[in-house]
Amino acid sequence: MAAVTQTATESMWSEEELAEVRGALQKEIDELTVDILRHESEIASGDVTQGAGDDQADAGAKTYEREREIALTLNARDLVAQNERAIARIDAGTYGVCESCHKPIGKERLQAFPRATLCVACKQKEERR
Repeated sequence: MAAVTQTATESMWSEEELAEVRGALQKEIDELTVDILRHESEIASGDVTQGAGDDQADAGAKTYEREREIALTLNARDLVAQNERAIARIDAGTYGVCESCHKPIGKERLQAFPRATLCVACKQKEERR
């Protein structure tokens, strides 16, 4: 019985720990927002007529770079959304609870990946599908 109590205590997050996680998530959101604005600016500055007269290799390289900027922007937006969702779970008091089985997500998992919404067992089941 003592092991159960110890495990329950270990999985609980203190207010200080949650504030630290929230701060780290918010800092990452701020950094990603700067990246998104930079990538969007680079995408917007790529004038369509700028490549007029380029050979196929130059045009292909420019297209590749533009697609790369778009992919980076979409990835950053996805990470911002995940971070905002984690902050919302902290605010709602549901941070660290698996969205599938409603059991606690291991603290080590959340320390490694603070945006996790599933415990290891549920994530493994999801990946097998």
